[in-house]
Amino acid sequence: MTGRVAVITAWSRNREDHLRRQRAFLEGVRAPGAEVVRVEVGLDAEVAPVSPGIVGAHVPPGHHGVRVGAARNEGARIALAEGADALVFLDVDCLPGPTLLTRYLEALRRHPSEIACGPVTYLASAQRPRSVGELDAMTRPHPARPNPAAGDTRSAASDEYDLFWSLSFAVTIETWRRLDGFDEAYEGYGAEDTDFARRARAAGVGLQWVGGAHAYHQWHPAGAPPWRHLDDILRNGARFARTWGEWPMRGWIDAFVAAGAVEPHGDGFRRVAA
Repeated sequence: MTGRVAVITAWSRNREDHLRRQRAFLEGVRAPGAEVVRVEVGLDAEVAPVSPGIVGAHVPPGHHGVRVGAARNEGARIALAEGADALVFLDVDCLPGPTLLTRYLEALRRHPSEIACGPVTYLASAQRPRSVGELDAMTRPHPARPNPAAGDTRSAASDEYDLFWSLSFAVTIETWRRLDGFDEAYEGYGAEDTDFARRARAAGVGLQWVGGAHAYHQWHPAGAPPWRHLDDILRNGARFARTWGEWPMRGWIDAFVAAGAVEPHGDGFRRVAA
């Protein structure tokens, strides 16, 4: 696939250093025959200034926090208006590997009606790469997700759709329109990407694991379980369960239950009363 490819990132000020590094790395990543359109969507209440060469947008927080799904939808809307043929979504924490764009576009050429999803390496706190050329030596894809050989793709089995992460993926414009984007009712942390994958599976849209489309997640402090997102996880988990009949993020929820902060309630979960 050639033409215009939009690289879309939703970001907030607390990740501005990560965003700057991502911008710099994208300068060193090219796909033959493709023109890159950079779209960045701010998530903070205040509108951020737009940098030269970047198409900027703004999606302020909702009642329950940042609206990542809505920001990705807005980024896609802008990309369509800019004449993009393909959309690559890259989390603000992720650095693109040297062949990320090439491998995604190859996969979309072979599977234009499917979602393309590459491996993600979580960098350690001491790993601060300064150039794209340093990334190969740091490659250590997360073991929970498939990692085909570079240049290969593998179709996801039906029970693998819940492994989809919105950290890094690509679709054609036609597939994006068919899926109608992310459910914007999810606000704050969690579940919007699992819901997106479930809707893709229900619609018969395939998911391809793409070898060589490596992204590298920059380190930042995070809790295990993520206590600051507890209420988001319960709220978004309940919405997901109403749609799909089961709760997502069970690893985190089970950890909250074990810690005595959450308890089973009816068919779901709630905070333990103080």
